[in-house]
Amino acid sequence: MREHFLTIPVRERWGEGIVSVPKGDEIDLDVRLESVHEGILVSGTIDAEYKGECGRCLRDIAAPLEVEIQELFEYPGLETADFEVQDDHVDLETLVRDAIVLALPFQPVCQPDCPGLDPVTGERMTEPASASQVPLDPRWAALQNLTDHGSAPEGAARDTEES
Repeated sequence: MREHFLTIPVRERWGEGIVSVPKGDEIDLDVRLESVHEGILVSGTIDAEYKGECGRCLRDIAAPLEVEIQELFEYPGLETADFEVQDDHVDLETLVRDAIVLALPFQPVCQPDCPGLDPVTGERMTEPASASQVPLDPRWAALQNLTDHGSAPEGAARDTEES
């Protein structure tokens, strides 16, 4: 068994969505290599930082990313191998890149309750919209009159008073 801690520069941008790990950034790789009957078992953690834009308000964001990996690199000649030992070496680049890209958030936000952009002006909103600030669809305006005053229709109020 061997353990290694490596700091590796990213040679190309990893990720194609709103966020990615930029080219030139460094990732930390803490791996353990174990010889098993079928090949070499690689397990460990990857620490990186992704950068990009908030999916709601388009602010620049950067956040840490920690990914756990575990993969078997099989000896050559086995038909089911996804990863193979090549000349007594294992190439971790594909494994690490795939693990990082799959762990990137699909809809990243700068904060969990990010209010996003104002639908009318397109400016960033500073706080979440309350129910009174949300524009009302004109088709529901008649129902809004019933809920604004908290009153029931006239006939319903008389029925409960007479009972």
